[in-house]
Parts: sequence; C-alpha cells; structure tokens
Amino acid sequence: MKTHNILKIGLAFLLYSSSIGLLWAQQMMFADSSRLGRPFSKDPHVVRFEGRYLMYFSVPPIPDQPGGWGIAVAESDDLVHWERIGEIAATEEYEKNGFCAPGALVKDGKVHLFYQTYGNGSKDAICHAYSSDGIHFTRNTSNPIFAPPANDWSNGRAIDAEVYAFKAHYYLYFATRDPKGEIQMQGVAMADADTDFGRGEWTMAKDASILKPELDWEGKCVEGASIIKRNGQLYMFYAGSYNNAPQQVGVAVSKDGVNWKRVFDQPFLPNGKPGEWNSSESGHPHIFDDKETGKSYLFYQGNDDNGHTWWLSNVEVGWKKGKPYLKE
Repeated sequence: MKTHNILKIGLAFLLYSSSIGLLWAQQMMFADSSRLGRPFSKDPHVVRFEGRYLMYFSVPPIPDQPGGWGIAVAESDDLVHWERIGEIAATEEYEKNGFCAPGALVKDGKVHLFYQTYGNGSKDAICHAYSSDGIHFTRNTSNPIFAPPANDWSNGRAIDAEVYAFKAHYYLYFATRDPKGEIQMQGVAMADADTDFGRGEWTMAKDASILKPELDWEGKCVEGASIIKRNGQLYMFYAGSYNNAPQQVGVAVSKDGVNWKRVFDQPFLPNGKPGEWNSSESGHPHIFDDKETGKSYLFYQGNDDNGHTWWLSNVEVGWKKGKPYLKE
C-alpha cells in the first residue's frame, strides 16, 4: 500500500513538472481587447525596469469616440505572460488625432518614451516623454522633438522612433516617405550623449535614406527599425513591405550607425504558413537585449485575418559568427 502511494505521488510530481515545463515552453501570445472588444495590439517595445519587464504597444482608436491611436502598457516577469497595467492618455493638442508606435529606453532611473503623432499625414513627427514609474509620463515641453526637413528624398514625416546610444551619441532612427508619399524608408538623426532629447538637439546624421526598399519582399516599405549591438557593430531588425502585404522582418548591419548593409536577402522572420496565427504577416519588430539573462528576444506583431485582429509574440534569437538566427 505504501509503495502504491509513493508511485502515485511520483506520477503526480512528474505530471506537475511536465505541466510547468510546457508552461515555460509556451509561446508568448498577447493582445489587448479593451478598445475594440477583440484582440488588437501593435508595435511592441520592451524594457527591463525596476525588477520587471514593461511592454509598450499601440492600441487602436475607440469607435465613435474622439481621439485616435494610443499607447498602453503591460508588465511581465517572464516575457511570456503579460498583464495590461495602464494606458497613456492623450493630454496635449498635438496628440488629439492620435499617437502610437512607442520606442523606449531606461536612462538615469527613468523610462524615456519616444512616440509618433498620428493622423496628420506628412506632418506626423516624433515626441518624447519620461517617467519615474514607467506608467505616468511627463511630456517634453519642446514636443514634437523631431521631423526631417522636407526635401528631394523625404516628405518631412517621421514615425516609428528608435533611439539608441552608440559611440558617445544617441541615434534616432525613424521612418519617412518620399516626396510623393509612396515609398517608406529609414532615416537617422543624432544628438550628443548629454542630450535632454528635446527639439533642437537633433541633427541629420545623413541627409538621405539609410535603408530603403530594394528587395522584392520589401515591396514599397522599410520601417520599424529596432537596434541591438553585438561585437562593436549595430544590427537593425526592420519591417519590410506594408502591413499584411505580407510584412516580414529583415536584418541589416552597420559599423557606424549610419551606413547599413543587409545581412540577409531573404526575410529573417517570415510570415506564417496558411493556417498559422501569423499567416498575414510577421511585422514591426523589436529586438530586446535582456541584460538579466544575456538572451535576445525578437518581439513582433502578427495576425491571420488581414488585420482584423493583431497579436504580439516573441522568439529567442541566437548569435553565431556575427549573424543572428532564430532559436527553436
């Protein structure tokens, strides 16, 4: 009888251990349904702050209400399970038509958020705010802080901000469009290391596109740059083609943060196969360098219904001989 009970306890423990193992191996699938009543979250960006992970993401306009796109916040302790903990309310005149596409960094004990205005066509620009708790933000009084000059290669729009410290400067990567508003491409501005991120601090690092669509799968769009440093070089994970075209993720590399070349000619992270959750796209990447674990995770958005819903997920990225690869 005792032996029988021991076997039962052992079996229960094995089953419990197996269930925990499955939980650990579970793929992240997160979406906020608070605004539309269906899963709809885009543009993920993650930081580690005060002992937990915070993810900033775009949420859509609320039907039949004033305002536009917004930014919400979720937290996690394992990068798999996320809980929505707040939303950043529009407080300024320049945010009234909407704001979205957050990019964040932690500096001097504060979360610095870079985001775009939305709904203003070629007048959309990059804004900055900062927070001591990661949820409640104070706006930079000089907002919007950056947009490129309208000229022969750019229509003056700036969206999808990514700010990264490199070689005694901060580089602000952004997407803009050609003067006709048809081709989306990457540009970059820079500021000194002691910047307060305000307007007037940024100058164009190159008065031309640093990466524009050239490959068939990139269509007419290269956007959503996200940067990571490895072995003294910068790697850019970017979105190629417009949403659901399908949008897929590519990778480029740079020694100086300004001049870039592609690492792969094919998508690094393609859209899923028919029947998979991301068959419409795998897009808008964020490469997160987790200093706590030494691991890299690629966050991205996807769906299987041409944008009726949007989910956020991630996959671990490994590095071998100066190139990233997707871990199984």
